[in-house]
Amino acid sequence: MFTKMSCGWELVKQSFRVLQEEKQLLVFPLLSGIACMAALASFVLPLWGTPQAQALLQNRQMPGDPLSYALLFLFYFVNYFVIVFFNSALIACVILRFRGGRPTIGFGLQVALARVPQIAGWALVSATVGLVLRIIESRSERVGQIVAGLLGMAWSIVTYFVVPVLVVEKVGPVTAVKRSTSILKKTWGEALTSELGLGLIFFLIFLAVFLPLAVVAAVAFAAGQIVLGGLAVAAAVILVILISLVSSALSTILLAALYIYAAEGKVPEVFDAELLEGAFKAK
Repeated sequence: MFTKMSCGWELVKQSFRVLQEEKQLLVFPLLSGIACMAALASFVLPLWGTPQAQALLQNRQMPGDPLSYALLFLFYFVNYFVIVFFNSALIACVILRFRGGRPTIGFGLQVALARVPQIAGWALVSATVGLVLRIIESRSERVGQIVAGLLGMAWSIVTYFVVPVLVVEKVGPVTAVKRSTSILKKTWGEALTSELGLGLIFFLIFLAVFLPLAVVAAVAFAAGQIVLGGLAVAAAVILVILISLVSSALSTILLAALYIYAAEGKVPEVFDAELLEGAFKAK
């Protein structure tokens, strides 16, 4: 476990070097977050006060009528489209950087716009899978959650490389899933270890930052120091947003590096060949 964490930490540091050189990459997860919030608001506000709005906001069970399921499917489609669109733009910029180019925000958006048919197709598949998992989960609260969780995890693993495949290879969703699975099989082992390590590292950073500020805010409000408490809350919110943006960008940079290594057998400039190889080989 410590070896895996060490490998993951080194890959995170190497991904961070890319982000330091290309700070504009943070714009894409920021735009994605804003667009997702706008999409959620566009569904919730017209339905405010209805069970459907509560289900979308609080991830509760959706009412079982066909209209509610159609609404949920449409929401999933829009949400997945937004996320994949900006992830595609970020992937395109990172891969251009790996190949010696100088990416810009405009370049990333241009590539994403050129892949709209592929992105829409993948959003359609993802929305369908998401709806099916939600229906399974709603059939039996406890068993359904376990089954849906396991199926969702398997789906996430199989489709790990789908977005870079869509961006680089310009294929449809079905071919992208097959290609993603093929890449995993070809270099099968622990391809997701680094991703899990990155998630754990940022979770620990989140706790180290958030908990002290939460304590300061609680103590300040209890003592009647409203201004100090408000400042602590504002600082916590800003830091959580920054951590989320950096974590999302680093995750995508690492994904792009793993794709280039797995699909093309090339080691991106700032990455260590042994570390990338270790991300795929079982220990």
